[in-house]
Amino acid sequence: MSIFKAYDIRGTYPDQIDAQVARRIGSAFARFLDAKRLVVGRDMRTMAVEIQDAFIEGILEQGCDVVDIGLASTPATYYAIGSIPCDGGVCVTASHNPKQYIGFKLCREEARPLSADYGIPDIQQLFDSGDLEPRGQKGKRDTVDHKREFVDRVASFAKDIEPMTLVVDYANGMGANEAPEIFAKIPGLEIVPLFEELDGTFPNHEANPLHEPNLDDLRAKIREVGAPMGIAFDGDADRCAFVDREGRTVHADLATAILARGMLERHPGTGIIYDLRSSKVVPEEIVRLGGRPVRERVGHSFMKETMRREGCIGGGELSGHFYFGEFYFTDCGVLACVLMLNQLSKEGIDLKTAADALRRYYPTGEINFRVDDKAAMLAKIESVFHDGQIDHLDGVTVTYDDWWVNVRPSNTEPYLRMCLEADTAELRDEKRARMIELLGDPV
Repeated sequence: MSIFKAYDIRGTYPDQIDAQVARRIGSAFARFLDAKRLVVGRDMRTMAVEIQDAFIEGILEQGCDVVDIGLASTPATYYAIGSIPCDGGVCVTASHNPKQYIGFKLCREEARPLSADYGIPDIQQLFDSGDLEPRGQKGKRDTVDHKREFVDRVASFAKDIEPMTLVVDYANGMGANEAPEIFAKIPGLEIVPLFEELDGTFPNHEANPLHEPNLDDLRAKIREVGAPMGIAFDGDADRCAFVDREGRTVHADLATAILARGMLERHPGTGIIYDLRSSKVVPEEIVRLGGRPVRERVGHSFMKETMRREGCIGGGELSGHFYFGEFYFTDCGVLACVLMLNQLSKEGIDLKTAADALRRYYPTGEINFRVDDKAAMLAKIESVFHDGQIDHLDGVTVTYDDWWVNVRPSNTEPYLRMCLEADTAELRDEKRARMIELLGDPV
């Protein structure tokens, strides 16, 4: 399987990505951007220093200078790319993937992401061509500690947060590199940390908050200490999940609707982006708040480019990515947390109260199906539900007055993914059963 993915370059170490491969990817990246200066950060995985050093060597061989910011979460790396004069950059990370993985999240200038639609295929072509001989005078490597700037910038968003206890599950990932210092700057905020030690072997649980069992430790600690809420980060801290005082996950679409209140208060009438899997309560709330709902296909590269084009101030994706126009149009888990605390404090309510008020509809959540002929299945769904309103923004979405369904091919796994929502629980269950008849047993 290729290491060149939809949103990043990623594979297992050392069989798919070793130092030699990393050096060649670094050279191809610098060559593609025709870069003069690039920013490089890395996560805490056991092989990350070796892979980062090799990647940087490949960049330097192309006559390009490197600003090495060392240990940094993906959001901190994005912030450095946005705020340091440069032609782009990379975070050496495999995000939430298991410990044997390593990878590269690549950006051009202004922290604009590279993806399968722009950049990654070109880098693959250069990588495969073998035409990566050193050129010009070797670049120079400067080591810069940029952590303080990131911490101060995120903390500057905190406004009149009420004293409270917050349970935070770092999952031994990169959130623990910066978030504790950010939270320490907020008066009256008491943090109860879980798994705060940086450990690339992930000894406690997988650093993927989208997988509900990974939130069990957080739920137990919230109950134990009587906290009003908790937050869990993924491995590179660009995503987060919110859990209320009763241990119920507040999914990212509802969190987006809550965060939109503060965004639109700061920037009235602007666009808020959301992905097409989100509950229809999200666009309804955005309109109610005087904002402009902007619906987009799944994937951070699509979301970020559309935000810039449509003038969106922020938004969110069901996967737990929250995006901020005030932060170089990038995603940042700890900033989402700070802004959530701002909003709940301003309204004088807790997370459960805020989320329950938005639970007007009945979603299935995302369900995966293994289907051999994806295109034929999408055509069949369109035929079966031909009397609905159909769009093809991402796979097939069929909308009726009282329910809707989206079925789309995964960008990262060999599945069709289905999301469905209805106005009643009974209708949801009925339509889910109908979709399973068509798609087969969920995986």
